[in-house]
Amino acid sequence: MLARIQKGIQKIAEAGLFALIFFAWYSLENEIPGEINVIAGEEGQFNFDVPVTFTVEDEVQDVFDNMAPVTEGNPSEYTMTCKLFGVIPVKQVDVHVVEEEQVIPGGLPIGIYVKTDGILVIGTGSISGADGISHEPAAALLKSGDYICSVNGEAVSDKKELTRRINDCGAEKLDLGIRRKDEQIDVFVTPVLSEDGAYKLGIWVRDDLAGIGTMTYLTDELFYGALGHGVNDADTSSLLTMRAGSLYQTDIVDIVKGEHGTPGELTGVINYRKEYYLGNIDNNSEVGIHGKLDQIPVQLADVPAVLVGHKQEIGVGRADIICELNGKRKNYEIEITEVNYSETKEKREIVFEVTDPELLATTGGIVQGMSGAPILQNGKVIGAVTHVYINNPTKGYGIFIEEMLK
Repeated sequence: MLARIQKGIQKIAEAGLFALIFFAWYSLENEIPGEINVIAGEEGQFNFDVPVTFTVEDEVQDVFDNMAPVTEGNPSEYTMTCKLFGVIPVKQVDVHVVEEEQVIPGGLPIGIYVKTDGILVIGTGSISGADGISHEPAAALLKSGDYICSVNGEAVSDKKELTRRINDCGAEKLDLGIRRKDEQIDVFVTPVLSEDGAYKLGIWVRDDLAGIGTMTYLTDELFYGALGHGVNDADTSSLLTMRAGSLYQTDIVDIVKGEHGTPGELTGVINYRKEYYLGNIDNNSEVGIHGKLDQIPVQLADVPAVLVGHKQEIGVGRADIICELNGKRKNYEIEITEVNYSETKEKREIVFEVTDPELLATTGGIVQGMSGAPILQNGKVIGAVTHVYINNPTKGYGIFIEEMLK
């Protein structure tokens, strides 16, 4: 009987230990990042509030004093093993030793114009044919998110050219070169003569996109980052594959305040005249748009560069966002309420609430068009605004500035 009781207690203890380890692992996924940057020759500041220690090359130091371990010889990268209560290993942190970096915080509204790499298919539909019958020649052949790159082996780059090629071929079957995600395929579609006398495929397409956002940062070499998230097509929700892009000065002409369940919006005017051109867009990625300006914008000419803050330095509490709403670039106060390190929280690593009375009165909080507004804490650029809570415009999300600078 005693042996059975002892065995039962042992099983309960083992189950409890397993539950503790699992809970610790799950919790630390958000509490401690899997990868951090530290400045060469300096002790990095941690804002972790968890009972863990780190082991670095057989050297153990705890983080209760919020200081990162420094190893001898200043290696370019190393790994720290995170141990709960100094005993249970629950996570490894990859450490990259980097040089100190400075950027000019942006906050300027920008006009964005992008040409697609290929012709984006938004969807398919029916055609009222000259024979009085409804046809859907592209149904089940072309998909939303496809890019048409060629017709019968010849490249096409815009809607007008595609329309002309279709009409020139008449009722002959077309070989469309399609890029579907990362795959190149051929799709064969036969145009239909519509009741207006033109040959059509029954597809909705797009070859460009324009909108406004906010510049996040600018380097001394005039390289910039903006938005904090990619330029996505509104209809397909997919990241736009771009052939070329340009950045323009823009003026905010109207502000629609955000309300519960309805996101607000900044309305701007993009002037495409040469004198309003700012620079090119070289890259559109999940963490924003990047490129190089021809010259520094007037609004940033006297703005000093500030240090880049690393993710482990960010803490709950007072911070600021910078944006230009009424023709003046200003700092507005926010409160960071949560910092997430889990990979599932991509572009939502910083959770904050707008507390600035002026910003709340003007916009109701975070609105569309403010994506990319830099977030500053303790005098450093730490991130950029990316999203707003649909049901509460006073709350928003941000991305770590380090992710954009990669």
